[in-house]
Amino acid sequence: MLVLTVIGPDRPGLVELLARIIASHGGNWLESRMSRLGGEFAGIIRVEISAASEPALSRELSALSAQSLTVVSHSSAAEPPAPRRFAALDLVGLDRPGIVREISQALARAGANVEELTTSCESAAMSGEPLFKADIRISLPDACDIAAIRRELEEIAANLLVDISLVPLEAAAPL
Repeated sequence: MLVLTVIGPDRPGLVELLARIIASHGGNWLESRMSRLGGEFAGIIRVEISAASEPALSRELSALSAQSLTVVSHSSAAEPPAPRRFAALDLVGLDRPGIVREISQALARAGANVEELTTSCESAAMSGEPLFKADIRISLPDACDIAAIRRELEEIAANLLVDISLVPLEAAAPL
């Protein structure tokens, strides 16, 4: 199993290039998260591949640096996940420095793992002021008190002047 991180100037055909190289080494593209941010293409990909094929695939992907594409491969063992509960945390408020830091500190103290984090900053409809939005999917240890986390997040939300919603998800819910 390989986890790849990819970054470089965005251009058409990057995903196809990566998919072609992975397939040419017998790899199976399992999951990925990719985005265009500030004119750059950034992504993370999990690939199933035989141990014997990993070095050759990693070498070919590293050679993409000649095309201004940086690919870092990390060998990863697939381990069965520990039992956890999932929750969705949504946040909206006027942008200011420190929002992600304050929320992530509270989640770390509770033993929550950030499974997926998507943020954006856009103009508020009425005022035009920068509006920060975060969509966070977290996993929680079974023993975690979600009501206590909710109370702490609500206190932080009041201090930051943002709206926060924390909703438990079904264990089988996709993240």
